[in-house]
Amino acid sequence: MHTSSDPAVLVGLDSPDDAGVYQVSEEVAMVQTVDFFTPIVDDPFSWGRIAAANALSDLYAMGAEPKTALNLISWPRSLGFEPLGRVLDGASEACQEGEVTIIGGHSIDDPEPKFGMAATGFVHPQRIVRKRGAVEGVELVLTKPLGTGIISSGVKEGVTEPEHAAEAVRTMGRLNRAACAAMLEIGVLAATDVTGFGLIGHLSQMLGDDLSADLVLERVPLLPGAVELAGRGVLPGGTVRNYEAGRAQVDASGVDEARRWLLFDAQTSGGLLLAVAPERLEPLLAALESRGEQGAHIGTVRPRRDGTVVRVV
Repeated sequence: MHTSSDPAVLVGLDSPDDAGVYQVSEEVAMVQTVDFFTPIVDDPFSWGRIAAANALSDLYAMGAEPKTALNLISWPRSLGFEPLGRVLDGASEACQEGEVTIIGGHSIDDPEPKFGMAATGFVHPQRIVRKRGAVEGVELVLTKPLGTGIISSGVKEGVTEPEHAAEAVRTMGRLNRAACAAMLEIGVLAATDVTGFGLIGHLSQMLGDDLSADLVLERVPLLPGAVELAGRGVLPGGTVRNYEAGRAQVDASGVDEARRWLLFDAQTSGGLLLAVAPERLEPLLAALESRGEQGAHIGTVRPRRDGTVVRVV
């Protein structure tokens, strides 16, 4: 892996996180990220909004304030350009809500439609929130329910209830801006956003090699309809791969199999996973609630005593 000798690179390939960070001055660091994907919902406007929210989420997870974005478009001419316009409208709405300016982009002719964004934000170099930083005894808080991958797969198969699909779309389209503001107000030790590697995968990255976590299953928020679909075997490929990669390090022997899948479910535009000192837990939950966010206290970080990274109770 290539690493940079440039001292201005505060977060790069040698210490991967949710976004890269480059110091511009003593008080300003530039935070950059990029993300794009194929349609996960039928409505072009919703897809655009979700893709924008997903791209901006990496910046919020680092404690940065997003400022600009570039559209990334792969589009087949056979679909016509009216649906693409709706995708761009959805992305524009999300960016306007986040006070982010779209300043350009790039498009190519591609048989399969894809859309996303490269986003740039800013943070004080001393206030970067890293993925690593959790210590023994800190509490874990999650700001969005799990299940978007399974719900989306159900939509593709035509088996997701319309009201459940609508709730998943609403959740994925919600910016993590308010959650970021709450974590910065209270102060957290570590943060990451829960996306393609699922809750277990992203939590494992946060814990590193020396820590483990006890998760309380009944506290983990789940999207309505997701458990039922998982029980019927409606599972995206990413969720199955996450399970195969991580199950050996997870003790979930007493957990219903359908609910177990949700812990590995590959998310799109998921919530923030926050590690907070015990004395700041209640203030954090209150700060989230005051901003319209439903933070859930889902577990506690422990020292690792064996090969188990996550224990689910």
